[in-house]
Amino acid sequence: MYRLTDELALVQTIDFFTPIVDDPYDFGRVAAANSLSDVFAMGGTPRVALNIVCFPDDRLDVGVLRETLRGGHEVVHEAGAVVGGGHSVSDPEFKYGLAVTGTVHPERYWHNAGGLPGDVLVLTKPLGTGVLSTAIKKRKLTDDAERRLVEAMTTLNRAASKAARSLASDGDDPIHACTDITGFGLLGHAVEVARASSLDLRFRAAAVPLLEGALWAAQKRYLTRGETVNLDYLGDEVCFEAGLDPALRSLLLDPQTSGGLLFFVDPERADDLVSALGAAGVACAAVVGEARGGAPHIQVGR
Repeated sequence: MYRLTDELALVQTIDFFTPIVDDPYDFGRVAAANSLSDVFAMGGTPRVALNIVCFPDDRLDVGVLRETLRGGHEVVHEAGAVVGGGHSVSDPEFKYGLAVTGTVHPERYWHNAGGLPGDVLVLTKPLGTGVLSTAIKKRKLTDDAERRLVEAMTTLNRAASKAARSLASDGDDPIHACTDITGFGLLGHAVEVARASSLDLRFRAAAVPLLEGALWAAQKRYLTRGETVNLDYLGDEVCFEAGLDPALRSLLLDPQTSGGLLFFVDPERADDLVSALGAAGVACAAVVGEARGGAPHIQVGR
């Protein structure tokens, strides 16, 4: 974040990756939604996006790139921003994403270090994009299941961010911290807030919303390498209750693409937040845990 004036700051973020689905148009949409997410997680508004492209022009038809950029452009437009150009290079492996510039008030933004003891944790999207994407690569997912997965990954966090922002009044914001859930998984991104805010987080695994088919995919062991990486990242800072379903544990560690927002909200306003999210069309918003003071740590119960 870069402060321009007492009332205006820029938010700068960048993200890009290799195709996660087969259809180039859908890939562009997913990548764009994922790239925009950090701005929404700070309570900001996306303004301008620049395309980032690595393209194997000796192996793929340029039509693939055209459809990818079309998908990305449509999602950027849906977010209320514009595409201001970009840059491409020839590369053996196709990669696409965006560098995004947004705006936010420099005294009214969400960050990782603001969580407080007693905060309620509210998640706005179901988990499971990693295992379901692996199932797609193994051709184990039906067309309908893949369509639902793409719909989840292309749903912007704009409505959730706007609904949460509407709760603030007269300088009083019940949202104390926020993070979007992407590559480090739910627990990996949560521990970043725990570390920055000195919190002991308690999650109720059964309360965490899951994408349809995600538990089945985890039980079938369609897992990603990212699960192991994320568990190593957490180290001794996470503890799982004995008897917790291993598949459910995998989903809490599952790397997400264009996942939801995790809000740390004043306990007296948690119901207001869930109601506001529901009214904004965020149907899967759920209370998944709470924060306590203490050394940074995460406990996961059933």
